[in-house]
Amino acid sequence: MQTQDYHSSITAHTDAEKAFDSISRVSEWWAKNFEGKSQKPGDEFTVRFGETFVTFKVVDVVAGKTVTWQVVDCYLHWLTDKKEWNGTKIKWEISTSDNATQIDFTHIGLVPEIECYNDCSKGWNFFVKESLLKLITEGKGLPNAPQSARN
Repeated sequence: MQTQDYHSSITAHTDAEKAFDSISRVSEWWAKNFEGKSQKPGDEFTVRFGETFVTFKVVDVVAGKTVTWQVVDCYLHWLTDKKEWNGTKIKWEISTSDNATQIDFTHIGLVPEIECYNDCSKGWNFFVKESLLKLITEGKGLPNAPQSARN
């Protein structure tokens, strides 16, 4: 049986460069409590939600096409394994056709077998499919949405 990493996809009537730029504006669609840089390989950044934090390193960037972030440290306070995301990767793939840009998001290592999968999938569904999409299409995302919006 093949491992199934979490994946979601959004499509917006915009160009690839705007979509690409929006992804790196993490504090505008995911976490207001953002430290660091998220634009080029080697950049590191941390997002915080109360006592929870995740630190990423940007490991790959192809402008307008792909971005990969690797989790280098985390503390997910509500899980038994508070470091469950360590070593996982976020991969963004951007493609354009018919005047629309598709963004494919994959959290490599976020699989149904791990404790975080259900709650983290709900979170990503909100932040990618709603908040990031709103940032791209309307210029304003929904970072740090209330817990009820993610469940």
